[in-house]
Amino acid sequence: MATLLSRTDNPFFDHGEAEYFVARLGATVVGRIAAVANRLHNETHGDRVGFYGFFESVDDPAVAAALFDAAAEWLRSRGFSTMRGPASFSVNDECGLLVEGFDTPNTIMMPHNPRYYPALHDGAGLAVAKTMVAFQGGDPERFVSPPPRIERAVALAKERYGVVVRSLDLGDFRGEVDRIKRLYNRCWEHNWGAIPMTDREIDHMAAQFRPVVDPTLVPIAEKDGEPVGFGLALPDFNQVLRRNRSGRLLPAALQLLWAAKRRKIYRARILLLGVLPEYRGKGVDAAIYHSIWINAGAHGMTWGEGGWVLEDNPAMKAGLVKLGMTPYKFYRMYERAL
Repeated sequence: MATLLSRTDNPFFDHGEAEYFVARLGATVVGRIAAVANRLHNETHGDRVGFYGFFESVDDPAVAAALFDAAAEWLRSRGFSTMRGPASFSVNDECGLLVEGFDTPNTIMMPHNPRYYPALHDGAGLAVAKTMVAFQGGDPERFVSPPPRIERAVALAKERYGVVVRSLDLGDFRGEVDRIKRLYNRCWEHNWGAIPMTDREIDHMAAQFRPVVDPTLVPIAEKDGEPVGFGLALPDFNQVLRRNRSGRLLPAALQLLWAAKRRKIYRARILLLGVLPEYRGKGVDAAIYHSIWINAGAHGMTWGEGGWVLEDNPAMKAGLVKLGMTPYKFYRMYERAL
């Protein structure tokens, strides 16, 4: 968290700024919020949207309102017309408010807030801007083979279009990161709220993931040796992190790796899956999912979460259902006019 919030260590601050607010009742801290200005978002979308993130509050509408008002005033003073969130710091990071699925497991790098948070947002005059869906697949008790339609889609991608899928090459990690850079922004450039990641941001993310990444869970789809899509999945380290109370990173990292090797983690999370526009609808996404499904299962991970996906993206949602996934959590992005 210290690196994430650091104005010197986090490359987000190359193109953004933020102010952090804390709410107190007497000597007791009862809430927090960040107001976020993201120049890259505004340049990309041609708007005057500012953001809020890192929201935490006790179940008290007055506290929540004071936090939202503090963030709104900071944004208003900088000329923004809308406050949107939660986004910590952008849609490339953890974003959205959990509104349905509170009894499901909290997975790595996804919000899992208290049930009363949506009411605090509604009471403070924030309206729903977008709804997102997370999907699940597999079985926590046993390995389930991918649906036959995935096998057919994989064969189609290979036989008709010449697309093959390989695993990340850790021996050429620098080269692999450069290839993913070339893919990343093209794969998501037309998504709602999407902003391009800078080279420094991708390098920073890669450095964070490298100690714990399993190369078989980072499939890269290629056509004639050129990457046309990729996926990134991680073991759901939350199964182990919740038992680590030391607060120290190194013991936690060692614990994660040891737990993964001993197959103590049965859940996986697909963080990213992107395909170049010209290769969509050709089975490439199915081939990437298939690779993650099979390789995660080989490591004892029999259940997985994919997402999030925009609720108003019927093609993506239908594709996931065809791949054997089912919707099980819903998130919202909120906004308020300034």
